Amino acid sequence: MGEGRSDRGSDTGSGADSARPSEPQRRYLERGLVEPGGKLPLFDRDGRQVPRKTVEACIGHGWAERWTANPIKPDWLVCRLTPAGYCALGVAPSGWSGTRE
Repeated sequence: MGEGRSDRGSDTGSGADSARPSEPQRRYLERGLVEPGGKLPLFDRDGRQVPRKTVEACIGHGWAERWTANPIKPDWLVCRLTPAGYCALGVAPSGWSGTRE
């Protein structure tokens, strides 16, 4: 299924502009397209926690950013799409305010 491949895509540390999301990263990021403020999920569609390496890779590429802390589970990364994340998905970041809600 390709799950053994790295979630980091083709990144060599040269910036997010040339990198494209891997399939797991794309599935994660696409979920933010239908959520208010581009909120990204903590769990996949099957109810499993999104792998931390997927979340961290998306943050590292600049496609996602930490949004807010979860007081119940402080180790969980609550994130949202960034303008670069929308662009990586080929979508204009309309309505993105860049402010915390």
